[in-house]
Amino acid sequence: MAHRFESVADVRSRLAEVNYLADDGIAGVVHLADRLGKPVLVEGPAGTGKTQLAKSVAEMSGARLIRLQCYEGLDESKALYEWNYKKQLLRIQAERNNESAWDDIATDIFSDEFLLERPLLEAIRSTEPVVLLIDEVDRVEVETEALLLEVLSEYQVSIPELGTMEARQIPLVFLTSNNTRELSEALKRRCLFLHVDYPDLEREKEIVLTKVPEVTDALADQITRIVRSLRQLELKKAPSVSETLDWARTLVLLGVEQIDAATATDTINILLKYQSDIARATKELNAQADGTKRPGVPQR
Repeated sequence: MAHRFESVADVRSRLAEVNYLADDGIAGVVHLADRLGKPVLVEGPAGTGKTQLAKSVAEMSGARLIRLQCYEGLDESKALYEWNYKKQLLRIQAERNNESAWDDIATDIFSDEFLLERPLLEAIRSTEPVVLLIDEVDRVEVETEALLLEVLSEYQVSIPELGTMEARQIPLVFLTSNNTRELSEALKRRCLFLHVDYPDLEREKEIVLTKVPEVTDALADQITRIVRSLRQLELKKAPSVSETLDWARTLVLLGVEQIDAATATDTINILLKYQSDIARATKELNAQADGTKRPGVPQR
C-alpha cells in the first residue's frame, strides 16, 4: 500500500502549507497513523484544533473528508447504513402485482440498489482516498461505541442481508473527544492517542499571525499574552485557540494597535462565553491596570 507521507517533517511542512501549524508530536502521530493504518484518537480541550487537524490532513493530502458528527442517540442507521424502506415497499408492491415469489422479491430488495450508505460505510466503500472524521465521539453512549469497533479494527462492516463489506481503501481516521466522559478500553486499544492542548505562547502567536495576516507582530504578541494570562484564571471555560483568532480579527476590525485594559474588557465577550468568567476576567484586567500591570496589558 502506498503511503501518503514520506516523513514526520513532510507531514509538518505540508500541514503548514494549508495553515495548520503542527509540532513534531502532532505530525509524528499523523505519520504513524498512515504507516500503521490505525485510527487516531485526538483528545483535548474544546477549540484547540482537533477537528481542524482532520480537515487540514484531508486538504493537504487531496483526500475526501467524510464527517460523522456524534451526538447522544446516534445509532447504526445514522452511522453505518439503513435500507431505503420506501423504495423497498414500492418494489414489493410492483413485484406482487406481477405475482413474483417472495424469495425473489427479498433477494431483490436487499441489494445495493436499496442500501443507503452512512458515513462509516461510505468511508470504507469509497474508491478514492478518504479522511474519516468521527467528531466528538465522547457524546455517544458506551453501547454505541460498539458500532465503531469493527470498522476501526478490520475496516469492514457486516450487513446481515448482504454479508461482510470490506474496505476498498483504508481511510485515515480521526476521532475527536472533549473528555466529557471516559471512552471504553476497547475503543482506545484500536487507536493511536494524541493529546492536543493549548499551544505554547510562541506557537499561538505564530498561529495568530498565520490565520490573521492583517495583525501586526506587536499586537499578536499582546493578544497571546493576555489570552495566556486568562487561561491561568479559574474559569468555567478557558479561551480556545479559535476564540483567540476571533479576538484578533475583532481588534484588527476595530483598528486597535495596542491593547489597554479598557479595550480588553470592552471586547472580552469575544474570548469568554460565561458571565461569571467575564466578571472574573474583567476584575483581573482592571486590577492589573490599577496596580502592577500584566505583560501585554498596558496601563491606560
